[in-house]
Amino acid sequence: MSAAVITPATEEPIRNELAELQLDNGEDDKTPQLEAPVAKKNKKKKKKKKPAGEQQEEGISEAPDNGKVGENGEGAPEATNEEGAENTPGEGAPKKKKKKKKKNNAAKNTKPVQTDPPTIAIGDLFPDGDFPEGEICEYTDNNLWRTTSQEMKMKDYAFEEALRDARQAAEAHRTVRKYVQSWIKPGLTMTEICEKLEDCSRRMIKENGLEAGLAFPTGCSINHCAAHYTPNPGDKTVLMYDDVCKIDFGTHINGRIIDCAWTVHFNPKFDPLVNAAKAATNMGIKCAGIDARLNEIGEAIQEVMESYEVELGGKNYQVKCIRNLNGHSIEPYKIHAGKTVPIIKGGEAIKMEEGEFYAIETFGSTGKGLVHDDVDCSHYMKNFDIGHVPIRINKAKGLLNTINRQFGTLAFCKRWLERAGETKYLLALKHLCDLGIVNDYPPLVDQKGCYTAQMEHTIVLRPTCKEVISRGDDY
Repeated sequence: MSAAVITPATEEPIRNELAELQLDNGEDDKTPQLEAPVAKKNKKKKKKKKPAGEQQEEGISEAPDNGKVGENGEGAPEATNEEGAENTPGEGAPKKKKKKKKKNNAAKNTKPVQTDPPTIAIGDLFPDGDFPEGEICEYTDNNLWRTTSQEMKMKDYAFEEALRDARQAAEAHRTVRKYVQSWIKPGLTMTEICEKLEDCSRRMIKENGLEAGLAFPTGCSINHCAAHYTPNPGDKTVLMYDDVCKIDFGTHINGRIIDCAWTVHFNPKFDPLVNAAKAATNMGIKCAGIDARLNEIGEAIQEVMESYEVELGGKNYQVKCIRNLNGHSIEPYKIHAGKTVPIIKGGEAIKMEEGEFYAIETFGSTGKGLVHDDVDCSHYMKNFDIGHVPIRINKAKGLLNTINRQFGTLAFCKRWLERAGETKYLLALKHLCDLGIVNDYPPLVDQKGCYTAQMEHTIVLRPTCKEVISRGDDY
């Protein structure tokens, strides 16, 4: 095909049509005709960007997609959304902080767990001071109103500090005796048993002078010896399979004493004897309470104790209460505070009172049921009510200073004096006893060949209830 030829006659109408097209597009002759499609292209890009930005309608630069900042200081919306999550403090940063706090709180709230053997002090196991309660026994009969009385609840709240100290000491006692029960066996010397027990007690109670420590020496009286025996230095006595051993030790915090004991035996033929002491002690605890009369408690204890019999060597023995051993009231730094809880019928009709601490303990025997002093004393205690007494012997003065500093009015033994650094102290100790400054407590024994058992708990008569502070899973 040949090309079309433009003549002067057809040139002018063509120019007029081109001018009309340019006017319709809103551009003059100088504007390049290729700019119109570019503008349309940019408009299409704007429409695509608007949904991605979502937040800004004004101030967005119409610059090309090169990520540069516009006149108002803001960049492209897409770049801001993609980088902000990582580089700017947005939603990501607080989430990381929250996770960190949760980890720290979990670490703080985790309570330490006791080791085996126990090495963590009870105070460190319960840093908030919220120590476990003992067994709570509600009052009955004439004291039933105390359980709901608001006045009694307020008095109970005021009693909380003394309870906290006693409960800490009781938890230490429970931990130690559980540990001792796991390893005590025939063949160990009594010295090994006592020293291992006392070392654990000192750790659990976190011994600190007179503020926290052991309340009295560990009693480990065997067979016919019912109480107040602990090995003196050099004692080689060994625990045997057919022995009946009374483990009696105490702990204290700020003078609040826990006095608690149980009987260790390995031969099952002694089960009735031990069960008799356990049942009698529980009866004493049951009968104790505000306004309870001490003589009535003793009568109930005797009735339970003497209902048991033990067969030894083909012969039956009635279990007898040791009538000259008793329970007792406890005051701060004073193990025997004045009131006695008999374990036989009779005695004074004195009443128990609100707020008092008591050691309810019973002793059963296959012998006469009467104890007397033996030789080789090991227990000593400073006279609580003694005033100033002049001392002429310098060695006795020095020994008394050690006693005041280490034990105060709490009981001690010869092993503990040597542990405190005392040497050649026997004459000085005897002199203090002769002056009445220190009292000696020899071992208490029934007739030879018989067997004795003991069980003991510490209770407190709170305004609203009775609490057996030393009660544990074992007894």
